[in-house]
Amino acid sequence: MGRIRGKTIRQTVIEVLKRYKGSFSDDFEANKQALNGIVSTEKTIRNKIAGYITKLFKEKKVEEFIIAHSTK
Repeated sequence: MGRIRGKTIRQTVIEVLKRYKGSFSDDFEANKQALNGIVSTEKTIRNKIAGYITKLFKEKKVEEFIIAHSTK
């Protein structure tokens, strides 16, 4: 069983990856800095979004994630 993420986090990650996929990598710190200019939210939410994006990049599942959630 994996970590359960909230609907808001998932939806934000979907939108951010659709628009700015080239700005991210598998480095958490770099992803946090990239999100500073894109999303203006609380620090904890920004870190959760950056962590989820980092996880997707490390597992090489970014394309699958975008395709799976683009039809919804």
